[in-house]
Amino acid sequence: MDSAAKVRIDKWLWAVRLFKTRSLAAEACDKGRVRIGDLTVKPSRNVKIEEVVVLHRGPWYQHIKVLDITEKRMGAALVKDYLLDVTPSEEMEKNRLHQLAQAAWNVKGGAGRPTKKDRREIDDFTTDW
Repeated sequence: MDSAAKVRIDKWLWAVRLFKTRSLAAEACDKGRVRIGDLTVKPSRNVKIEEVVVLHRGPWYQHIKVLDITEKRMGAALVKDYLLDVTPSEEMEKNRLHQLAQAAWNVKGGAGRPTKKDRREIDDFTTDW
């Protein structure tokens, strides 16, 4: 696209598939979860080539470098031409640890009412005496 083109940050974030909908991208901007440099940005701010956009994603920050500008949503295979993930390794480690903690916490049947399989195992254990 032409380097002089102006595209809103919320539209660009949606177009390069970082958010599922444009309204989610705008909401993230409104809540201060999108920064360029050290400043939080409004959804109407225009994005420029070579800027680094920082997205607050739960316990970690994702750093994205803008390679090109587009306002049309594209297939996942084409996204690599428009952005570059420059997230530091420390942030990637935070993300990995968070995912491991979530996986350990979300054990199927681990809390509350036992599953049917759990109940059968309990019954087998208690009736074998």
